[in-house]
Amino acid sequence: MIRSREDYLRYLEADRISLGADNTLFQRLFNDRWQYQRLLRRVEYLKNCRKNKLLRLWVEWRHRKLGRLLGYSIPPNVFGPGLAIPHRGTIVVNSYARVGANCRIHVCTNLGTNLGTLDEAPVLGDNVYIGPGAKLYGKIVLGDNMVIGANAVVNRSFPEGNCTVAGAPARVISERTSAGGLIRGHAVPQGEAIGA
Repeated sequence: MIRSREDYLRYLEADRISLGADNTLFQRLFNDRWQYQRLLRRVEYLKNCRKNKLLRLWVEWRHRKLGRLLGYSIPPNVFGPGLAIPHRGTIVVNSYARVGANCRIHVCTNLGTNLGTLDEAPVLGDNVYIGPGAKLYGKIVLGDNMVIGANAVVNRSFPEGNCTVAGAPARVISERTSAGGLIRGHAVPQGEAIGA
């Protein structure tokens, strides 16, 4: 979670590296996914660290407007540093979900709750690749270095991580990890808590 200006700048740089965006004026102006991620981090910074309510409301409005255009419904303070959203398309995330560092999330994905609950959402570890169309819901825990296959329906925990899950309902199909499937913009210290 962003708690200082240094955290804010560190998250921005980790996201930029994970997304593969160049640090150029062209990318800042014309890469709408990078603009969205920058606005998301700015909202987090203003919400967690600053008292300027008017500026925060303005940035939140811009964040939501661009999110509607791109198809994203991502609340603040869910994703750790190193978030990568490579494509436009529907992504819906519950505000109670928690995702660690270096997550690559593709289109038509959903991180939600069980029917009738508001706060029982998934907790994902570091270095997680979420394939297109994946649905993760309920009070589940997914460990580090996981690959969630395309169109997987994940409704149970895989806390050990270090594997690939796919299918409906999801099951372990391979011991292959997310190494090589995502760019790690944030170096994760050993022993860091899942979803921190």
